Amino acid sequence: MSVHVQNSRMTTAKLRQMKANGEKIAMLTSYDFTLASLVDEAGIDMFLVGDSASNVVCGNQYTLPITVDEMIFLTKGVVRAAQHALVVCDMPFGSYQVSEEEAVRNAIKILKESGCDAVKLEGGEEILPAIKHMIQAGVPVMGHLGLTPQSVNQFGGYGLRAKEEAEAEKLLHDAKLLDEAGCFSIVLEKIPAALAEKVTKAVSCPVIGIGAGNKCDGQVLVLHDMLGLNQGFKPKFLRHFASLAGEVKTAVGEYINAVKDSSFPNSEESY
Repeated sequence: MSVHVQNSRMTTAKLRQMKANGEKIAMLTSYDFTLASLVDEAGIDMFLVGDSASNVVCGNQYTLPITVDEMIFLTKGVVRAAQHALVVCDMPFGSYQVSEEEAVRNAIKILKESGCDAVKLEGGEEILPAIKHMIQAGVPVMGHLGLTPQSVNQFGGYGLRAKEEAEAEKLLHDAKLLDEAGCFSIVLEKIPAALAEKVTKAVSCPVIGIGAGNKCDGQVLVLHDMLGLNQGFKPKFLRHFASLAGEVKTAVGEYINAVKDSSFPNSEESY
């Protein structure tokens, strides 16, 4: 099935219109120019240059170690590739928690130096002042509720969030606050599908789910996970749309054999 790719750039206003029209929003992570170029050409609506780069690109166990400058470096390549998709950059751990002033300064730095369209940060009411100041400063902000990986040490793992009534009520309350503050979108990660549907109906901005059922306004996955490149990560919410790990290893194996037996390069591949 062919995908219709819009020629004009995606904007936050267009995303809101997609929600109003009942049109689903497709989002994927990306961390480099080459893959982002292919994903953009395929017609993706939004890129998230996620702090998951700490895991996928850098090999860390958690998202916590990655820095603002590293996120900017990765985002620049994705921005160069994005002819259509809106590019969102994660604000890494420590870049917005210390003070409102530092949060705004880091958000502006990310926008100015990377060229991205917006930033994303994790949390609800506790970081609302920082979010409001960012938006007042002209920085588009995407919220993130539910499982917030930067709080993994506080939560004690990556389990399902908002199972209990009190946490579910707080999440809905936080989502409404983020929406009222002017967030252009909210990510809901690893929460019950019924709660995600309730939140999606309660807010005016688009809600993007990951492990939050199919009633959200859109979905996001880590590119390397959905392509089947990351073999060690298999949560319930993940679907492999390809199995590239095996293809990559097969291709590399064939290359190694061709080098070893001197069949590469052949005469036609030599000058």
